[in-house]
Amino acid sequence: MNYRVEKNGGKAAYLQVYEQLREDIAAGMYPFGSRLPSKRVLAEELGISLVTAEHAYSLLCDEGYAEARERSGYFVSFREGDVFLPPSAPLPPLPYVGGERGGDFPFSVLAKTMRRVLSEHGEALMVKPENKGCAPLRQALSRYLARSRGIHARPEQIVIGAGAEYLYGLLVELLGRERTYAVESPSYKQIERVYAANGVAFERLPLGQDGILSEALSASAATVLHITPYRSFPTGVTAGASKKREYLRWADDGRMLVEDDFESEFTLSHKPEETLFSLAERGNVVYVNTFSKSISPAFRVGYMVLPEALLDAFEQRVGFYSCTVPTFEQYVLAQLLDSGEFERHINRVRRRKRQGK
Repeated sequence: MNYRVEKNGGKAAYLQVYEQLREDIAAGMYPFGSRLPSKRVLAEELGISLVTAEHAYSLLCDEGYAEARERSGYFVSFREGDVFLPPSAPLPPLPYVGGERGGDFPFSVLAKTMRRVLSEHGEALMVKPENKGCAPLRQALSRYLARSRGIHARPEQIVIGAGAEYLYGLLVELLGRERTYAVESPSYKQIERVYAANGVAFERLPLGQDGILSEALSASAATVLHITPYRSFPTGVTAGASKKREYLRWADDGRMLVEDDFESEFTLSHKPEETLFSLAERGNVVYVNTFSKSISPAFRVGYMVLPEALLDAFEQRVGFYSCTVPTFEQYVLAQLLDSGEFERHINRVRRRKRQGK
């Protein structure tokens, strides 16, 4: 093994080990089904504790790169070339396995933040926001996404809108109505309704155990694929590492992915799931998320992150649209993100879910 752990590298030891193992697995140095180094070997060679090594392997298992076998160790479950899987029956809808609906963000924190924003910004809250959204919120989101989701995007790449449905419609105008769009089947009905309302052709691609069936994806005529890799509704299907790479390979030939990351903040993993946006190397993924679940459905605020390659097209085709979210709400969200209150709430909910409460 040619791994190193920097004691003063600014990153936790288990994350350093996880990232090095992940890269070697993705590069094929550990092929599918092969056994990975034991926790004890890792600990001895890298000078780390067994707990640190176990934590690194836990993350690999969470994200589908490895699996633990009782009394045998850890084995690679990621297959880079696993594009055409054997046919399997689509999954029927399952009971939804997500967190509590309706939002449980502490109202006292929200009210205190609102009062602070009113006091500090005063009449500035009466100013119309920029078309992409207020600069303070886009800057706060840029910092938050970098530290929590591994998404490194400039504020200029972020667009604020009144909920996901509004942003879906904006994407149709940006990417073009002449394209064929594809959605998961079954999927969140509002996605299909927005595409139908915008008069575009779209396909329904059946889901399997870990995402859209490979044979259906390869046969699709679509050039835009709308996916919910963290957890599809209503089936609860989560895309593993192999399926995510398959989606990215599908998009390599001039196609686009719309990554709908709703509710991913509440993953039970100790490390947030990898996003397609952060894995993409060709600038062909648009990332979409909202605050409807993490704060409240009453907060009709969503955002999308555009790849650099789409910025000019956005300005030319839809950049003239005014922002649909009030300035006050945007400043409140910016304050929640920058103060750490938002992430403290997320961490509280995740701890509670791990404990089964």
